[in-house]
Amino acid sequence: MKLAIGLAAASLFVAIAADPLRAEPLGSIEEVSDALGKCWTPPAGFTDSFVTLKFGFRGNGTLMGPPQPTAIRVTGDADQRKAFVAAATEALQNCMPLEFSKELADEIAGNVFTLQFNSGE
Repeated sequence: MKLAIGLAAASLFVAIAADPLRAEPLGSIEEVSDALGKCWTPPAGFTDSFVTLKFGFRGNGTLMGPPQPTAIRVTGDADQRKAFVAAATEALQNCMPLEFSKELADEIAGNVFTLQFNSGE
């Protein structure tokens, strides 16, 4: 399984790696990627599937609004597609709020990010 978070305006993509949970505020995009990656468990029964969600953060670590799908490739019918997108959206929303350092909150608040959720197979 691989997730990537990107700052759309700068086309920055960061691979997510497993890392122990952190007690201190997140201080970099890489740390945000790690934290979000821990929230995603692909639903069973999907292969070669992904959805990319677009979203923004407020400085307080919450989402600026509901994540929006920008690219979807899901094996299966329309109901399966809807279920995969819903699982990814729910995983992102359930991961909130994140705790940002003051510097990171000032840097990323209001920017548009993308995050790809893969089936892991």
